[in-house]
Amino acid sequence: MKVTEHIKNGNGKTQFSFEILPPLKGENIHSIFENIDPLLEFKPPYINVTYHREEYVFKDLKDGLIEKKVVRKRPGTVGICAAIQNRYEVDAVPHILCGGFTKEETENFLIDLQFLGIDNVMALRGDAVKSETYFSPEKNGHKYACDLVSQINFLNKGAYLDDELQHTFPTDFCVGVAGYPEKHMEAPSSESDIHFLKKKIKNGAEYIVTQMFFDNEKYFKFVEKCRAEGITVPIVPGLKPIAVKSHLNLIPHRFKVDLPDALVMEVVKAKDNKAVRQIGIDWCVKQSQELVKAGVPFLHYYSMGKSSNIKEIASQVF
Repeated sequence: MKVTEHIKNGNGKTQFSFEILPPLKGENIHSIFENIDPLLEFKPPYINVTYHREEYVFKDLKDGLIEKKVVRKRPGTVGICAAIQNRYEVDAVPHILCGGFTKEETENFLIDLQFLGIDNVMALRGDAVKSETYFSPEKNGHKYACDLVSQINFLNKGAYLDDELQHTFPTDFCVGVAGYPEKHMEAPSSESDIHFLKKKIKNGAEYIVTQMFFDNEKYFKFVEKCRAEGITVPIVPGLKPIAVKSHLNLIPHRFKVDLPDALVMEVVKAKDNKAVRQIGIDWCVKQSQELVKAGVPFLHYYSMGKSSNIKEIASQVF
């Protein structure tokens, strides 16, 4: 079932969803199941599965030369989505990126998903690889998420890259995209960021999931700006609880979001990470409860592969 259908079937009630990471190469898929199982009591209609593109590593050789290798540390997105739908009968939403894909590879990826009975995709540009300062698309790949959305939408109309194909079967994907309450890190302004978000919607996206935020006012103002610009699709808030003291530096650096002073001071005064974890849970519970009162369609939690704190939050909210 499509995410938009789940929202409609919710009849205005806020529902629970979360995002997981594929395990590191060499690890067992049961590590994923162990983190999903405790959250099933909250009846998630869907689970997002991230996609991790290749990285470049440089290996010193004995002759003094350096070998450049391409590695993927977290493969398995498609397989995990198939396993989730088979094991739990819960819709899986794979992320699909511009980065690391040509247009033909994108089309083949989507065909695989269609054959597996996957109805939803999350279309993202993706980050630059660590060796790049700025994002660089593959040759004959997409530079922007709005173009990726267009390709998915064309496939939904039966338009494949090979225009000589006859009697083509249209796909029927529901496409989600990312939104940034504090603007994308590369956007020159909030207004321009919303302009390009609107373009993604125009090109066929049907719902938005936001980057994590820790101040609900940022989400409410973001929604208000979107509505003022004519964006009418559902906007799902994305949440992540602080778990360790190092998050005070890591989260702003990695995700370019602000942490409220009140939260920062609580974490700074905490005696250890056990105390920090509880602070993060309490803060996220308050955020969640306020968002539920505001009538958001879903609360979407970024689990980062660990579910115990998400379970504690959800037990107080749902």
